[in-house]
Amino acid sequence: MKSNIILIGFMGTGKTAVGKRLAIILNKEFYDTDDEVETVTGMTVIQLFNKYGEVRFRSEENLAVQRLSQNENCVIATGGGVVLDRANIDLLALKGVLICLSAKPQVVYERVKKRNNRPLLKKGDLYQTILELSEQREELYKCADLYIDTSDMDFQEITDKIIYFLREHGYISGKLQAGN
Repeated sequence: MKSNIILIGFMGTGKTAVGKRLAIILNKEFYDTDDEVETVTGMTVIQLFNKYGEVRFRSEENLAVQRLSQNENCVIATGGGVVLDRANIDLLALKGVLICLSAKPQVVYERVKKRNNRPLLKKGDLYQTILELSEQREELYKCADLYIDTSDMDFQEITDKIIYFLREHGYISGKLQAGN
């Protein structure tokens, strides 16, 4: 039985915020692949990108996925580009249910423009870059077991939808934290 909940999807769709809430409700450990990369390298994602580039970041991200995929009974929020390497998805799917969070490009733009700490969005027109990257990755996100467009939903609605799916498919049962 798969005991991990894996959140994939484009940046700014709510993976980390939803993941933290889910972990509390489901009484699971929470991990974020970007946090893991930062812990191991001693650099922020932006510093890593600036100093070594995207190839090095993806290599560190792959190593983080390899480590985290060995865990059980946890919620893992992944970076938006984790799907670029199919091996990452294959590893995470062995013990985890893949849930893709998405949002309309305009919504992603509004969410990330306030605090644009995303290295891939630092070049060119922000909205145009979001459109191009999301279009490039759209097919890759289709590996998920569940898709949720978070554009017009609050965190409670998103977590409720995920929990309903998990119950319906036998991944969880019984009483949960916070009355869900």
